[in-house]
Order: sequence, then structure tokens, then C-alpha cells
Amino acid sequence: MWAQYARARPEAVALSPEYSVERFGDSEGLADELLELVLIGRKRATAGLVAEFLAEGDDVPRIGSHWIACDGRGVPRVIIRSVELRLSAFDDVDAQFAFDEGEDDRSLESWRRNHRRYWERVTSALGTTWSETDEIVLQRFSVVWPPEFADPVRP
Repeated sequence: MWAQYARARPEAVALSPEYSVERFGDSEGLADELLELVLIGRKRATAGLVAEFLAEGDDVPRIGSHWIACDGRGVPRVIIRSVELRLSAFDDVDAQFAFDEGEDDRSLESWRRNHRRYWERVTSALGTTWSETDEIVLQRFSVVWPPEFADPVRP
């Protein structure tokens, strides 16, 4: 998948040749559910704790970076490219970002409820405790490959 994308979009790869391979969420079911939202064009943002990136030995994404998003079984489905990043605290996430994440009813209230549960679960698995003051990476992205799922390229 990466080789096909690199041949089709060499300029994007030249600007950011590194990529990660990962899935959304912390379970097969959640990964499939969130990936489906990406595939239908509803989800164009995601949020992750800085502590998660560090615990997994991953770098925090940067604008232009790529990741191959896999389904719950680890099968690569699309290549995503970061187009906007910012650090935030839980209470500073706004309604527009919650909407762009595309989950549940897209409201800020459901975003807070669901992410609170998710991060409590994830940090517990890491042997730590989640706090609303923990730094969150808010990432907006575009789908760049394969062509049938790719967002329109902006000039």
C-alpha cells in the first residue's frame, strides 16, 4: 500500500517519508467501528494522550506525517496524513473538534463522556491514572490513499 502511494504521490512522501502502522481504539471492535467512520468520510479527526504515544514508544505525530490505518485484525485499509495538530487539555476541546471526530452523536458532551471512559481504560492498562489535565494531541487528518477513499486534493 505504501509503495503504491509513494509512486502516486512522491511529493507528499518526500516531505514526510516516515509512517506508522496502527489502528484506532484499543480493541478489534472499536478499531473497526472507527475505521468505518473514516471510510464513509464522517471521521476526519482523532485524539490521543501524549502519554499513550510515549508508552508505546511512538513519536507524537507532526503535520504532514502519515499513518497506515488498519482494521481491527491489523489489515491495512487507508493511509492518513496529518493536516493539523494541537496540544490540549480535556476541558479545552471544543465542539467543532468533537464533531470532526465523527463519533456517536458528534456532540461535545458525548465526546467528553466517551473519551473519559476510553482514557480511564487505556491509562489503567498502562498502570497509571488518567487526569483531565493530561496533555492530549488533537489531530485532524485527510485520507490520501487508496484513491477510492481519498479526500479531494486541495490546490
